[in-house]
Amino acid sequence: MSDPESEPERPRAYAPPPSPASERGAWLLAITLGVLGLLVLLAALTGAVAGSTAAAPPAIIYTPTPVPGSADTAALVTSGRAHDAAGAPGSRGVQRFTSAQEARIASAWMAGFYPIYATAQRTFGVNWLLLASIHMQESAFSTSPGIYSGLNFAHCCGGPMQFNVTNGPLTTWDLVSDSYRYGTRPAAYNHMTATHPSIYDDFDAIMAASHLLSADGAGFPLDGGAWVAAYDYYGHDATGVSYADEVLARAISWSQHGFCITCGPSAALVQAVHGAYGAPVLAALRTPARRGPAARAAGRVR
Repeated sequence: MSDPESEPERPRAYAPPPSPASERGAWLLAITLGVLGLLVLLAALTGAVAGSTAAAPPAIIYTPTPVPGSADTAALVTSGRAHDAAGAPGSRGVQRFTSAQEARIASAWMAGFYPIYATAQRTFGVNWLLLASIHMQESAFSTSPGIYSGLNFAHCCGGPMQFNVTNGPLTTWDLVSDSYRYGTRPAAYNHMTATHPSIYDDFDAIMAASHLLSADGAGFPLDGGAWVAAYDYYGHDATGVSYADEVLARAISWSQHGFCITCGPSAALVQAVHGAYGAPVLAALRTPARRGPAARAAGRVR
């Protein structure tokens, strides 16, 4: 029997050291995060991220200055929808409107209307510049005080496009209030109401105005048909002529020089529009056959 103390000491068995952890996963994660960050940066720079850049207005097609004597005023509709309370001509003069030149309108605010204008133009075939010009004339692009609640000074009309809700039993608003159903509502825009239709909802009101203008003869051209539709939008009186002259001249000016929030038409262009479209209608209004309550009764009050 051997002496255990005389046996040589056996080496202890140690477990092999662990292999170093792989850094591949960490590098892949870092690279992935870096690529994602770069993509987000590129998207922001190119406007792909919502809200990173202002929306651009719809495309514009040039319209030449109209020439007096070439107007298609024979297409004038005799059943205009006057804004004036109780049919009184001139009770709502164009000078009462807050002009966009006087109002401070942010570019981001205007960008909220471009998808609406584009949808309205695509849906009803009305040039968005005419629609925008009326929007400016009625409420300075929805910035005039009190347009999102109550009614105007004549207690008849309200909202950004100033629709009449009192000339019943079937009001002007009733005729076109469901117009929003024909187009796709943008996911976000200025002043979206909780219920629809609403004269205070910008999409509902602008779609309804476009429908009304289309029904009154407006199309894509900024011509006599557009003038007639603007004239009908206000009403058949001398103030309505001035209103249509101003609205169409502004739209034509935008088509010639580009859309500009604070730019109005030149006096020469307003005069050209009046000579081509407004003057013959104004002359007809001043003839004896057009004077008096009986003549105004032919029009439907808005």
